[in-house]
Amino acid sequence: MGIFFKDYVSAGSGIAKNAPKKKGAALFFDILGRKFWKLLALNFIYMLFFLPFLLILFALAIFKNNYNGFVISTVALLVIFAVLIGPATAGMTKVIKAFVIEKHTFIWRDFWDAFKNNFKNAAIVGFIDCLVLASAFASFQVYPAIAIQTGSKIMYVPMVIAFSLFLVILIMNYYIFPMMIATTLSLKNLLKNSFALAFVALKQNFIIFIVSLLTLAIMGVFLFFVFPVFMLLLPFFPAAFLCLFSCFISYPVIQKYVINPYYTSIGEINPELIDDTPDEDERIFEDMGGKEKPIEKRAKGKGKRIS
Repeated sequence: MGIFFKDYVSAGSGIAKNAPKKKGAALFFDILGRKFWKLLALNFIYMLFFLPFLLILFALAIFKNNYNGFVISTVALLVIFAVLIGPATAGMTKVIKAFVIEKHTFIWRDFWDAFKNNFKNAAIVGFIDCLVLASAFASFQVYPAIAIQTGSKIMYVPMVIAFSLFLVILIMNYYIFPMMIATTLSLKNLLKNSFALAFVALKQNFIIFIVSLLTLAIMGVFLFFVFPVFMLLLPFFPAAFLCLFSCFISYPVIQKYVINPYYTSIGEINPELIDDTPDEDERIFEDMGGKEKPIEKRAKGKGKRIS
């Protein structure tokens, strides 16, 4: 209940500067807790780019007696979504990456900076993602129906190929956008490196895929079978959470295989790995975290009234 009833009277001893750094799951949940409200805000900004789907419903009402008008407006809205969702993902990834490497970030400014600076490559990747997703969905509808009509099981082969392609590109997305906002690689090299990492980091990819799948499955159960009111949570969850988890797992892989080797080749250290805390000689004030005496809660009583 600390969210609603915070104790502003008592305080602990603080956190020592040289305290052991958290790793693994402990670090992830620590970041999740500290950045919780910022993640909700970031998720809301990202979900604004899904408004074309809501506008399709309005188009259905407006063009209910005009089929051609409805089709044209729907196609236009879907194209707008396919073009903008990639840059929006780049913007969200830029902020999330800063959370993961524990660097300061301004959500609104950094989101739009990454949106604009990576617009071309991100729009192409986002458009390809949408085409592959649509193809995979269509393959599950078309090929089984043809196989039943013709009695030929060979028609399941293109369905498997389409799904396999979708799965590979999905895993590549774990790396494309983090690399896009962290490096100056060309689109060709982004795709090549992401394809390689999709097979090099099998363990990490499996963890991201399973956690993402379980999260979406649980959300689906709550949305459609338990409490449809959970639809109100979609503007705030789970896009940013899934991006945080994905970046937390995948970005160290990118550092290991892409970023760190580059800096090693030029005889430098990756700036992301350097602690930017001021040295002892440069520090004006001493960090007393972990050394301060806890402030005890003052007993309630009648005080003097100043008139």
